[in-house]
Amino acid sequence: MKDPQQYGPRRLGRTLTSVAGKALGKHGMAFGALLSDWAAIVGSRLGEQTAPLKLVFPGNQRDNATLHVRVTSAAALLVQHEEPQILERINSFMGWRAVARLKLVHGAPVLKSKNFAPVVPKRLSPQQEVTLSTTTAQVEDPELRAVLEKLGRAIGG
Repeated sequence: MKDPQQYGPRRLGRTLTSVAGKALGKHGMAFGALLSDWAAIVGSRLGEQTAPLKLVFPGNQRDNATLHVRVTSAAALLVQHEEPQILERINSFMGWRAVARLKLVHGAPVLKSKNFAPVVPKRLSPQQEVTLSTTTAQVEDPELRAVLEKLGRAIGG
């Protein structure tokens, strides 16, 4: 007979390790935290020019890992110079001495994914429409008035 807990909804915590562990490797949860919070750990300046690639632990240890970091050529010297501070931030984020050194891998910067969905402007309320039209009615040039009304709708909406 099958276990009744195999059917129906399950808690996310029970399945997350099996799913994320396969995707992120042996130490998946530690590396997953680095991936998701990388910019907060190293700061926005370095977060735009660097990205963690993999976390390699020696043998069966859970500390003193080597973190492979993709870095642009322009930021490589800065990362080398600030390596002790970066390691301190990473280890304080992780809660233990997880990373002992960084290995820099030169590569192109990680591009942010853009949302190409069109932005739907909000409509102005009738009161806001009246205020906008009375404010721009004083402008004599019709092209300038139209542009100002468009700007007012974009800001007000």
